[in-house]
Amino acid sequence: MSIKVNKKAPNFLLFDQNNNKIELNKLKSNLVLFFYPKDNTPGCTKEAISFSKYKNKINSLGYHIYGISKDSIGKHQSFIEKQNLTIDLLSDENQKTCEKYGVWVEKNMYGRKYFGIERTTLLINKESFITKIWNKVKVSNHVEEVIEFIEKS
Repeated sequence: MSIKVNKKAPNFLLFDQNNNKIELNKLKSNLVLFFYPKDNTPGCTKEAISFSKYKNKINSLGYHIYGISKDSIGKHQSFIEKQNLTIDLLSDENQKTCEKYGVWVEKNMYGRKYFGIERTTLLINKESFITKIWNKVKVSNHVEEVIEFIEKS
């Protein structure tokens, strides 16, 4: 499935770090949804800390933040504890949601091909429509860019 701006976001049913069931179609709030490769890796840690740092600002603009990776609920719990994160992380261990959103892609590192999550951020409105997509996200200043976009829209 290919996701596009102004199209309905694919529904998902995932569990957060507290084992709460999160279903997109039942949320009825604006979302910042960011897909990231792996807990406790340098880029992912920097991104998660940055979203946590700006969580109150993003919430005040009417958005809730969810990070999604293939890591288990237990790994999310320890990542949150270790890094003092304040955002919610969703576990997509079978990568079905990543596939629906088109972020489960073939990657190439040092000539080795493998599948993994492409760092991607989406804004989704209360009606579950995608309003913005950032593909192949570079972590530096990304959260500030997201906030700037929300403030201008």
